[in-house]
Amino acid sequence: MLDWISGAIPTAVLLVLEIVLIVVALAVAPINRRPSSALAWIILIVVLPLVGLLLFALIGSSKLPRSRRDKQRTMNERIEARARTVEHVTDSHGAPSWLAPIARLNREMGAMPLIDGNTAELLPHFDEQLEALVEAIDSAERFLHVEFYVLALDDTTRPFFAALERAVARDVEVRVLIDHLGSFQYPGFRRAKKELTRIGAEWHLMLPVQPLRGRWQRPDLRNHRKLMVVDGRVAFVGSLNVIDPSYEKRGNRRRGLQWRDILARVHGPIVQEIEALFATDWFSETDRIPASTAMDAVADDDDPSTLLAQIAPSGPAFESENNLALFNSLIYAAQRRVSITSPYFVPDESLLSAIVTAARRGVAVELFVGEIGDQFFVFHAQHSYYQELLLAGVRIYEYAAPTILHAKHMSVDETVALVGSSNMDIRSFQLDLELMMLVSGRSFADDLRKVEDEYRSRSKELTLEAWQGRGPFHAFVDGIARLTSAVQ
Repeated sequence: MLDWISGAIPTAVLLVLEIVLIVVALAVAPINRRPSSALAWIILIVVLPLVGLLLFALIGSSKLPRSRRDKQRTMNERIEARARTVEHVTDSHGAPSWLAPIARLNREMGAMPLIDGNTAELLPHFDEQLEALVEAIDSAERFLHVEFYVLALDDTTRPFFAALERAVARDVEVRVLIDHLGSFQYPGFRRAKKELTRIGAEWHLMLPVQPLRGRWQRPDLRNHRKLMVVDGRVAFVGSLNVIDPSYEKRGNRRRGLQWRDILARVHGPIVQEIEALFATDWFSETDRIPASTAMDAVADDDDPSTLLAQIAPSGPAFESENNLALFNSLIYAAQRRVSITSPYFVPDESLLSAIVTAARRGVAVELFVGEIGDQFFVFHAQHSYYQELLLAGVRIYEYAAPTILHAKHMSVDETVALVGSSNMDIRSFQLDLELMMLVSGRSFADDLRKVEDEYRSRSKELTLEAWQGRGPFHAFVDGIARLTSAVQ
């Protein structure tokens, strides 16, 4: 009898603990989380309690600490106080009627207005991108603001750092932000830090994970932005990281892998918005706000050759998923065509619905992705969406190996384009600080379409018949990867 009781007590305790875990999971996991994500967390906690609870404690919150969110609100208020509201979008620019409400949405979420008087140039190839950055650094007279997710010193990027040294020697104020864990894995990151210190540039890590120094937040919340501002007169935004296109890995070089990115060089008042975004990130890391120029652009400069542009920041410092709202709004607004380039395409339910709906209502939708990927689970999670897209009439183009297509952009109808750092995946929607630039202007949209035309010439179109013929193991892995992508 005593043996039965002694054996029953541990079983009862474990049963009670399991019930408590389930109740806690049901009560906590769904808070401010999509049903699919909440369900994935609940299943993980119930099936693997210790692992699930540990992971939830480490990465359960998708928001930055309150102090950092307070800094974002402070900067938003400063930006709003200094920027004039754009009340209309003039017909002289050929802007579609649906652009103004989307611009208002972006302003409500990210504080930045749609402003006129801009020019922009696309740089689609690495050599010209690096050359343009070096040339701009060499032209700096007052200040230089550099912010990259990955910044590494290697044989390829050495001219970039040499230009920074020349700028410091001219008494240019050089400020540099580098994402900590984004760059940490590359040998050139350590060399870059030493070099920045040697030349006398002021540099700081973004979102550092240094618990012994009191610096801690969810470790996979990252600053994924890529930007550079020179003297408040020219800026660069896009998908480019400052690192050799092979990402410094012997295996990549052996396979001939090269990352392909896009970079936009911009002039005009939009530079002030990019500068304000850098100031926000600098303030977040240093508690200091660098001096910057005022945003005093007007709604219409009466020059039809200039571009309307708006910076749309997003990430865990904001209360909403700004980039997701922008993507969805543009796709639902499209009347004739949508072209999407995203290396990591793992949409949530709302974005998938927007794309499928657009295709079914007759919009010509195309998606450019890579034939190969550099992240196993993301690559297979991405594959799990192809059949639904193909059935809806979306045309999928796989950019040929050994190039890794890393650019992130979208064009809508004839005049609207979007370029920046954000992928169309759950990580970019919830976990990464991102930057997208919305542009309205026929010349810029035409230039982006030329880039898309080049992608198409280097890609193979995926057919529904070919996709349905893939092996059952491939399909199984795709499904498992899709499930793991929901645990955010």
